[in-house]
Amino acid sequence: MNHADLREELVASDEEYRRLYQEHQDYERRLDELNHRSLLSQDDEIEEKRIKLHKLALKDRMEVIVRSYADQRVAV
Repeated sequence: MNHADLREELVASDEEYRRLYQEHQDYERRLDELNHRSLLSQDDEIEEKRIKLHKLALKDRMEVIVRSYADQRVAV
């Protein structure tokens, strides 16, 4: 099973992963909104940086869960 399949399975079966995934998607939508503006205010730029940091932290945590889940499947 590849990482994409594992991610789909975790979205369906793991509450923490699903919550992290949804939060990541919400941040992605907000970044899209900011990127469609012609000119960002200083507050918008600060928010954009904050969102990118949060997204990266979420992605890192999600990857830890995927790896742990993959390792458990191999060990079984």
